[in-house]
Amino acid sequence: MVDMRDLIIGIDAGTSVIKAVAFGLRGEQLETSSVRNRYAMGADGSATQSLEQTWADCVAALKGLALKVEGLARRTAAISVTAQGDGTWLVGSGNRPVANAWLWLDARAAPTVRRLSAGAADRARFEATGTGLNTCQQGSQMAHMDRHAADLLDRTEVALHCKDWLYLNLTGIRATDPSEASFTFGNFRNRRYDDTVIASLGLEHRRHLLPEIIDGTQITHGLTAAAASATGLLEGTPVSLGYVDMVMTALGAGVRTGGLNAACSTIGSTGVHTQAKPVDAVALNAEGTGYVICLPIPGIVTQVQTNMSATLNIDWVLGLAGELLTEFGAAASHADLVARIDGWMAAAQPGAVLYHPYISEAGERGPFVNADARAGFVGLSMRHRFPDLLRAVIEGLGMATRDCYSAMGEMPSELRLTGGAARSRALRSQLSAAVRAPVRISAREEAGAAGAAMMAAVAIGAYDGMDACIADWVTPLLGEAEAPSGELADRYDRLYPSYVNTRQSLPSIWDALAAEQGRGAS
Repeated sequence: MVDMRDLIIGIDAGTSVIKAVAFGLRGEQLETSSVRNRYAMGADGSATQSLEQTWADCVAALKGLALKVEGLARRTAAISVTAQGDGTWLVGSGNRPVANAWLWLDARAAPTVRRLSAGAADRARFEATGTGLNTCQQGSQMAHMDRHAADLLDRTEVALHCKDWLYLNLTGIRATDPSEASFTFGNFRNRRYDDTVIASLGLEHRRHLLPEIIDGTQITHGLTAAAASATGLLEGTPVSLGYVDMVMTALGAGVRTGGLNAACSTIGSTGVHTQAKPVDAVALNAEGTGYVICLPIPGIVTQVQTNMSATLNIDWVLGLAGELLTEFGAAASHADLVARIDGWMAAAQPGAVLYHPYISEAGERGPFVNADARAGFVGLSMRHRFPDLLRAVIEGLGMATRDCYSAMGEMPSELRLTGGAARSRALRSQLSAAVRAPVRISAREEAGAAGAAMMAAVAIGAYDGMDACIADWVTPLLGEAEAPSGELADRYDRLYPSYVNTRQSLPSIWDALAAEQGRGAS
């Protein structure tokens, strides 16, 4: 009988959208199915998501893919899953959810982060994980729960991340991967849990909640009968547990090509700035910020700094314009406003106003951690108009990108870009000038799902190793390098010290604003 298994399904479960993508075994993207995912924000800083609904949405995405790909079930050689990172997905008896998941957007652990970060043990934790403590992480969230909502952990049998929860539903196996395990509770050098890290979080008595660590390029588990019935796929289909979405996206977009390590920035709602390095080349910063996240390549990790908000800043400033137009009965869609960006950029003088893009209610986490950090303009005068503000916001994203790479050591010699905003020439030119490096974008539409599918391709033996897979799946899709404008780069070189000096002077003001808001809410 001829083996008809000629495709791999990559699942990428984001915070707002879950995608199921079919790829050919040599990396060609065939079809995509997506389902909107929902989460709830609370006045107490909470950001939560239903575990049951997330699995249901994943099932819906897979069923939608089957409607687009004839014979999907019999053609599927393997499935792999990645998802939003950080957060805490608690599972109890019978593999049932204990409560809604705390997402990476959840800010409730901020007091615990401040307490633990000030402790003597935090530097040792950072040296092991390579990762600064922040409110996004499962470790800080569980430490906060242990002190303020212990009943949640008392009813828990295993603490998972989003992709781990979906993997449990697909395979019946409670597990996590080396990337999230090592930057949360472990050591990036050996990709295992670390007693020092767990003790620094005060969670020794909760260690039994941590799942087994498995590598999806080496180990797969079969799709269960229940999951096969729910999804319409075949029982026993190999399922690979991918790494966290940040590095899956970077892998799919070109953070490593031709056996060489590179830099990759994902410019989406958040900004993720990644450099692939050998383990022994990682230089941890004195401030104790950023992430070190393993790649599914032996001895290679990514050093990462993440902005809490990237294109959310652009959405905010365009939203202001849209609201004003609506007030006067001249409605414009978001797409209409986006189409005007290049013209507004051209109408404004470069570097006229500084903008710090900390628009998120959860503050900032890269290259510094401050839950009270807030956005702001510096240098406004009567002559400035909306195009100046818009340009300042986009330039602020470039400055923030430079700030993040500066915290990792040497600036990149070339920057690969992914995310929807990478399609904007205006934004690419700002990022290129800000880091003074050529930029190159990938034609890969679904880089996160592709990165996960690449792990499955290696796991089932379609490739001997990840670099061989990269040669087919990634390298041919990289576009030509776009060199930075020398004049613009010179201007940003002069402005960058002022950008850093300003943000370093603002914490006391952010503290005062947060205290005042706290009094107003009481």
